[in-house]
Amino acid sequence: MDLGLEGRWALVCGASKGLGLACARALVREGVHVVVTARGDAVLQASAAALRALDPAVEVRAVAGDITTPEGRAAALAAAPQIDILVNNAGGPPTGDFRDWSRDDWIRAVDANMLTPIELIKATVDAMAARGFGRVVNITSGAVKAPIDALGLSNGARSGLTGFIAGLARSPKLAAANVTINNLLPGAFDTDRLRVTLAGAAQKSGLDLAQVTEARRQQSPARRFGDPEEFGALCAYLCSERAGFVTGQNILIDGGAYPGTF
Repeated sequence: MDLGLEGRWALVCGASKGLGLACARALVREGVHVVVTARGDAVLQASAAALRALDPAVEVRAVAGDITTPEGRAAALAAAPQIDILVNNAGGPPTGDFRDWSRDDWIRAVDANMLTPIELIKATVDAMAARGFGRVVNITSGAVKAPIDALGLSNGARSGLTGFIAGLARSPKLAAANVTINNLLPGAFDTDRLRVTLAGAAQKSGLDLAQVTEARRQQSPARRFGDPEEFGALCAYLCSERAGFVTGQNILIDGGAYPGTF
């Protein structure tokens, strides 16, 4: 399927590894020029080089910085002549017990996982509407649909973003101008973040890491973790011309782990 994206420009956040990088790879394969951003410059530059190797005709610009700061956002946005596609992605806040979290912990979580995406959307969607094309994909979490007790900071911040998007995406000023905004809700994917989480669970429980990993894998009806390439492919579809009638949706990609009907 031709996704009709060749020559577009995308900003992909948190793109040095994991699901963000998978989204960038999928877009580059469709002929999209990308600006990739993340905090760690060395890893980001290596990932950008790998992206360039996929298609020498595609321009890949790497901007190291903290996207949760005004300076980081300004630098990333300035790196492209225009932003046709925005993929919002930021690492989730730490796990824990809400009794131990301070106001500052909550502010950091909300700033990274709610306010930063909103600021980037604010900076890009009106120009998208003026050009008659725009795609925003927010990478949130399956925990938005099925909250996890230890992920309270993430549950709260990402759910706030989800509620905001539900209204904004249905604005005729955007939807009628071919600007769509959707949320992708990943379950357990084979990423560094999952491996760190599993290692922490193993250490806390005193169990062998292999045992903890296999038990987590068996919780999925698919009996496996997701491949980041699968996630990237779905992201690319939502960014495509073919997905112009899909907006305001929360799309789970979790191997069937969510047990509900809706």
